[in-house]
Amino acid sequence: MKSVVGLPAHMLVLERGWLSANNVVFIGRDETAVVDTGYATHSEQTLALIDTALGGRPLDLIVNTHLHSDHCGGNAALQARYADVETRIPPGEASSVESWDEGRLSFRATGQTCPRFRFDALLQPGHEVVLGDIPWEVHAAPGHDPHSVILFEPRSQTLISADALWENGFGVVFPELAGEPSFEEVAATLELIEALRPRRVIPGHGAAFDEAAEALRLARIRLDAFARNPTKHAWHAVKVLVKFKLLEAQTISIEEWKAWVLQTPYMEIIRARFFPTSSLDDLSAEALEALIKIGAASAGAEHIQNR
Repeated sequence: MKSVVGLPAHMLVLERGWLSANNVVFIGRDETAVVDTGYATHSEQTLALIDTALGGRPLDLIVNTHLHSDHCGGNAALQARYADVETRIPPGEASSVESWDEGRLSFRATGQTCPRFRFDALLQPGHEVVLGDIPWEVHAAPGHDPHSVILFEPRSQTLISADALWENGFGVVFPELAGEPSFEEVAATLELIEALRPRRVIPGHGAAFDEAAEALRLARIRLDAFARNPTKHAWHAVKVLVKFKLLEAQTISIEEWKAWVLQTPYMEIIRARFFPTSSLDDLSAEALEALIKIGAASAGAEHIQNR
């Protein structure tokens, strides 16, 4: 991870590895905050990073752009460390968080981990949230996740884009995998970002960047390719799920690997909808082989490793 220079003095971006979303820390006169908290297995690192960034001050506010495990997996640890911290989440899944329904949340479907956390308020699109003494606009950004939001500060024209826009793309469009048409929502979110005219973009993953127009151009090319060939998007999603598991485990036995594949509902959902003539074993093996071919994984007789 690294901090990003050239940002407002109240704002610090901690760029994380791809298992954990970036953390955006705000240190105001009267309040501190963090946007997105990383993955559960990185919680100790998240705590250390936030503690250092705050310089001994307590954390007052947690904001989640959306509730995928790599963006909210550190919530529980931060809530345990800072008992009085307020947590705000986007609307749409509040009841699922309140009852901790992992069948409706994404954690079980993706085969990922997220310790139970609480929330105190909602991050309503069309409203503002004060971060580092400055009001940030909250905008709905469906597509990658139907309930996701992005945050925009109009004075500096800084955008926290989460997984709606990266420098070289955007996050997997998960609703599409389950048969819920969402590519048009991705397109609408890209149009919204273009209308905001950001000068600096802080993505959910990867380095901050200034070339928003170029990133939007590349995202639209990618979106058009997926919309014309949804199977291409589905194959990309399988590889993303597999790579995420390898990033989490680093080394996993063949037996554990096969159990994870069988226990991850999205793998079977994708297979049944897009690759009906393949078995789940064959599909996961092909995805692993594709990662091995590009040097992103390795496999032996007994273990599979991330590279």
